[in-house]
Amino acid sequence: MLYYLGGILTEYFGPARLLQSYTILIALALYSGFLIVRYFLPSFYNLLPHDRGREFTINAEAAKGKPTGAGVVWVSAFVILSLIFVPLDWMKCSCLILTWLMMLTGYLDDHSINSWGEYRKALLDLFIAVLASVLLAFYLIYSSGDRKIYFWIPFVTHELYVAPWLFVIISTIMIWASINTTNCTDGVDGLSSTLVLVALITMGVVFYFILGHKDISEYLLVPHIKDGAAWAVMTFALAGVLMGYLWHNAFPSNVLMGDAGSRALGFYIGVCVMVTRNPFIILATSSLIFVNGGLGLVKVFLKRFFKISIFTNIRFPLHDHMRKNHGWSPTQVLIKFLIIQILITVAVLGIIFKVR
Repeated sequence: MLYYLGGILTEYFGPARLLQSYTILIALALYSGFLIVRYFLPSFYNLLPHDRGREFTINAEAAKGKPTGAGVVWVSAFVILSLIFVPLDWMKCSCLILTWLMMLTGYLDDHSINSWGEYRKALLDLFIAVLASVLLAFYLIYSSGDRKIYFWIPFVTHELYVAPWLFVIISTIMIWASINTTNCTDGVDGLSSTLVLVALITMGVVFYFILGHKDISEYLLVPHIKDGAAWAVMTFALAGVLMGYLWHNAFPSNVLMGDAGSRALGFYIGVCVMVTRNPFIILATSSLIFVNGGLGLVKVFLKRFFKISIFTNIRFPLHDHMRKNHGWSPTQVLIKFLIIQILITVAVLGIIFKVR
């Protein structure tokens, strides 16, 4: 909204042109998100449901009774801030709506007396992931000059054509996996939100400084995304509200994001990765999240449906294994996982953008 308002006001007030600067919009979205959630989130504690405690998790009693489902507050703030600061098109509006709906499914589960159950939540995740993937396919097709979808990947100079149906399948798997692995990582104060914050900042930098910059993308031989800067504004808006939440969720936490927050975050990261048309960017944003939560999902899937046991001596999510078997404190888990993710992010980005 401000972007278009700046275009109108510039004729009458010159400095209003700053509202059309993506750098200014990113700063406004980031700081507004942080300050709003930082100062107003505690006002909602009494209105939020209380954590029931997670079965089979380490120190579940420490979280039991705390306000949870805080994602309903800061995801809603993110949507409102995006409407204000982001130059929107139909795809970004769709992304905001689906992110909010993903948050809502998680919040309703947080709020219910009895858990919705794994299968119901998995089907809801799958439905929203498929819908988002179909919309993304249309978006990428109509954004392309020849109405086709292409992937660009490391070690390959030329872009690779991807049939729309194949893109929808890959995108659905990517988004669904991102949702559920992010949710599984939400078990230590500040861990999931900190790792996702790294992912959001990474995506924001990629959108704004690389894929959204015509000269830099041309130099690195990667596709230029015309509205990459707009995606960056929206991504930094989410990073801002997440920082505000993390202020209260740092160990020992006062509030929990619940499924309302973790599922929305995982969904948004998955969508952003597919917007880039390079699925391998998920390794730069969420590799540790996928290892921490994803291997546990694979372990349960193989055991439940095929009676195959793997990683029998490892507890998942991996952060529970490190706490129980290696005696790591919550702070040690957070800091060490953060260091590992940053090292992976730098290495993967170097490979993706320089090995072409």
